[in-house]
Amino acid sequence: MPTDKATIETERLLIRRFCAADWADLHEYLSDPDIVKFEPYGIFTVGQCRQEARRRADDRDFWAVCLSESGKLVGNIYLAKQKFDTWELGYVFNKMYQGLGYASESAGALLDDTFLSQDARRITAMCNRENNRSWRLLERLGFVREGCLRQNAYFKKDEKGHPLWFDTYMYGMLRPDWLAAYTGKGRSRTEAQK
Repeated sequence: MPTDKATIETERLLIRRFCAADWADLHEYLSDPDIVKFEPYGIFTVGQCRQEARRRADDRDFWAVCLSESGKLVGNIYLAKQKFDTWELGYVFNKMYQGLGYASESAGALLDDTFLSQDARRITAMCNRENNRSWRLLERLGFVREGCLRQNAYFKKDEKGHPLWFDTYMYGMLRPDWLAAYTGKGRSRTEAQK
């Protein structure tokens, strides 16, 4: 778990732990084929979303990203501790709320918290090379593309059962990169942008 905090607030968002009642908003985007296209799973049914919301409520690696004003769940962030003071970042957002800066705002807040509160040394992320929105977000956040693994994995198969191989971009951010880009002299990202 990246932090002991139950919630993190930004200018427009409340980033909190999942609860079982999140299933309907979760279903709104996990049932969308366009959203799960690059994910290691297919579309979710209502029943699967009910179960997944309960599971995520017990999983400290998942964060629900909600609009502050309405409480609407618009996406989620995965941030899990790995070996060697390294964390792995992932995210999925409702198509209706993409392009509004919510992913950047919420991921940035969690990066700040993880580097400041958890003394992270490195944060990594991987995405399908064809997922332009994802890798552009990582680069806006300050991640460095460290490589491309060619045809290294597949999550889905074609109609004949053949694997649909894809290339994976690997990204990383080191603590010194984050400090240089966002904190100046120990200030948070929010303070540095004022």
